Amino acid sequence: MKSYSPSVSKNPEKFSNVIIVGGGAAGFFAAINLAELRPDLSITILERGKDVLQKVRISGGGRCNVTHAEFDPRPLTTNYPRGEKELLGPFHKFMTGDTIAWFSDHGVELKIEDDGRMFPVTDSSQTIIDCFLRLTKEYNIDVQTSQNVVSLERTDQWKVITKTDEFICDNLIVTAGSSPKIWELMKTLDHTIVNAVPSLFTFNIVDKAITELAGIALEARVEIPQLKLESQGPLLITHWGFSGPAILKMSAWGAVELNSSDYKFDVLINWLNYLTHEDCYEMLLTKRDDSKKQISNDRFYEVPKRLWSYIVQAAGLQDKTWQDCSNQNLKELATLLTASVFKIDGKSTFKEEFVTAGGIDLKEVDFRTFASRKQENLYFAGEILNIDAITGGFNFQNAWTGGWTVAQAIGGK
Repeated sequence: MKSYSPSVSKNPEKFSNVIIVGGGAAGFFAAINLAELRPDLSITILERGKDVLQKVRISGGGRCNVTHAEFDPRPLTTNYPRGEKELLGPFHKFMTGDTIAWFSDHGVELKIEDDGRMFPVTDSSQTIIDCFLRLTKEYNIDVQTSQNVVSLERTDQWKVITKTDEFICDNLIVTAGSSPKIWELMKTLDHTIVNAVPSLFTFNIVDKAITELAGIALEARVEIPQLKLESQGPLLITHWGFSGPAILKMSAWGAVELNSSDYKFDVLINWLNYLTHEDCYEMLLTKRDDSKKQISNDRFYEVPKRLWSYIVQAAGLQDKTWQDCSNQNLKELATLLTASVFKIDGKSTFKEEFVTAGGIDLKEVDFRTFASRKQENLYFAGEILNIDAITGGFNFQNAWTGGWTVAQAIGGK
């Protein structure tokens, strides 16, 4: 076991029936649900920072994307590049509809936006934070901040040692996210850690002609042929490259492979979404037969004006009319419209919401209870597990489901 410095003065050991390491979404949800099931239990949350629920605070641009309006367990799991198989059973017990009902029962109403994301009707993450803090106070849950855990020891009970205190508990729940220090402690408990790699990020490119088109958004199809990855959805051109749901989905599903490539690869973009090269070419031939207009002034297929200008110039057709084009000209234009190739050189974090793939190997967790298969009375929930999702409220749903399941497992003892 990892030792701690004997020179540090410790306060006398403090006992709780349950200690939760990590004051984030999963930790608070587990604590509150357990307190409702078993008000006789003493519960302590240990947070290493000065404030709790910081990821909740910044989620969704400060609005907190609580969950996603997908109400069937199996389709819901398809939003998890890692954890899809493992979450199916837990989602049959607690998922989106249960989350909505839970928050409603505790005074927080949620709303569904057009893209399926769900937020508090107040559009403020503070609403979620206030709800959790009110409930922890109501249920006498001991929330301690600036408690940096340095060691965990297991005998007949758990001993949790921080820089300033020592705690004893019967059941230990770890919800500390992707904390490298906690991961190291998990290794001392015989758990395997899958190394962390970024999961949600945008693509950087060095093509100034494209980055000058920042602000353009459209539905597109994106592929990385060398890695056999593809995605579809809204794509956003930014000052540094490409973003939007189509890119973020690809970054999540290809997190490990893209990390291995050092984020240097070719991306192929179909600006016309599902339209094939062949169909596009046939439509361009028809355009040539029907129009005498200058190509640069006659946009095709509702391509945004600035993007159309870029594509026409890339094809060298800015001074031509449709009728001036050869078959080869139109084939090249069809290629640029349906299979433009860009060199990606690096990535950028998606807003403040840094999500990683990695964590405790899922084979070492019993997903009926989210309990460790290595140690008795040890449970996990949230991003400490090697589970991550695409953007849209899915990572929080994993936290709610895991926290609720752990509470049921301990509360039913």
